[in-house]
Amino acid sequence: MSTAILDRKADNKLARGIQRVTSTALGQYQSAVIRIGFSATYLFFLLRELPHRHEMYGPDAPWRWDMAQQLISGNQSFTALMWSDSTVWFEVVYAVALISAALLMVGWHTRATSVLFMAGVLSLQNRSIFMGDGGDNVIHLMAIYLVLTRCGRVWSLDARRAARQARAEADGARSPVLGNLAGPVLWVVLGLVLIVASVTDGLGGTWWLPTLLWFLWVGEGAWWAVNRYAPQSQSRTLLDVVANLAHNATLVVIMAEVCLIYATAGWYKIQGSRWQDGTALYYPLKLDYFTPWPGLSDILASNSVMVMVLTYGTVIVQVAFPFTLFNRRVKNVLLVAMMLEHAGIALLLGLPFFSMAMIAADSVFLPTVFLVWLGGRVTLARERLFPVRTRIPGQRRGGDDVEAPQHSGDGGHTLVG
Repeated sequence: MSTAILDRKADNKLARGIQRVTSTALGQYQSAVIRIGFSATYLFFLLRELPHRHEMYGPDAPWRWDMAQQLISGNQSFTALMWSDSTVWFEVVYAVALISAALLMVGWHTRATSVLFMAGVLSLQNRSIFMGDGGDNVIHLMAIYLVLTRCGRVWSLDARRAARQARAEADGARSPVLGNLAGPVLWVVLGLVLIVASVTDGLGGTWWLPTLLWFLWVGEGAWWAVNRYAPQSQSRTLLDVVANLAHNATLVVIMAEVCLIYATAGWYKIQGSRWQDGTALYYPLKLDYFTPWPGLSDILASNSVMVMVLTYGTVIVQVAFPFTLFNRRVKNVLLVAMMLEHAGIALLLGLPFFSMAMIAADSVFLPTVFLVWLGGRVTLARERLFPVRTRIPGQRRGGDDVEAPQHSGDGGHTLVG
């Protein structure tokens, strides 16, 4: 009898776990921070390199277009910059990458803009593969992962529009026609581009990218049709389940990716003699290329105790972090330490975009309670800077709508908070 009771409890626990994973997009706030962090990082990078874009990825790059074409024919990677070697086409691709990063950051039609963001990142980075660093590699991977997440459920224009439409339906009013047309127009335009790229073999030589893009395009069309004509049907529930599974699985992959980055970095450092004797931090502080603040770097480099503490501390935090994920308190302490470490790298070594990318990746482990509190503080600051008119109860607001948090009912603590 006791065995049967234990088996029944185990089955119930498994059923609750499956129900939660399929019915809820977990880590909505964490995925929103990842979306904002990586799109902002790439947006600021593209803006900073705007005067030098031709030398980095364009017609004046040392890695010429014909050399890139030879490399692409060998590794079969995707870049829209190989569709034409004209300067006008390069400007178009660069502009699309910049605009899509801005739109993804604010969460405007995140499914479509995340695909454009991924295409922009892959196009520029695969065009000149020797221009990147570790931060660019992280952006490269996260741009692919983001298209599979439901990263616009909170802190986005999509969430504001969904809340506005829900209020309109509750009041018996019709939704704005312009807001309803933007999605289908984007879908049609991107579909035409996808057809042309597929016919002309412009999607690279891999199988996964065309498959992913066609799956997303067909799925988004089916989602729109079912949501419009059969919102309460089983087909709508099935699409929700598939989207939640893809989102939750991708979130696990992102967490594993971050752990892998820190674990490999930490274990490789352990094998280095300079990390073993505690002097590794001293040497980059003495390189002119990595010292934007020479005076500050000299002060730190002259303190041997501080150099040793930071050197050993970096290794300890990176090696230990993956083993602390199931202890919330220790995990949060190490998470703060890693973010401060990257802030120090940005300040002392002059690598702001690498640090921004890693901090955005670390955000997947931030507690939900903290992110909700942070969002509340940002909302409060915004309302103080831009006061909203007092509204009579029942009166509809136009452009003054504020986003209502979409609670998913996933109480308790998980790896993401």
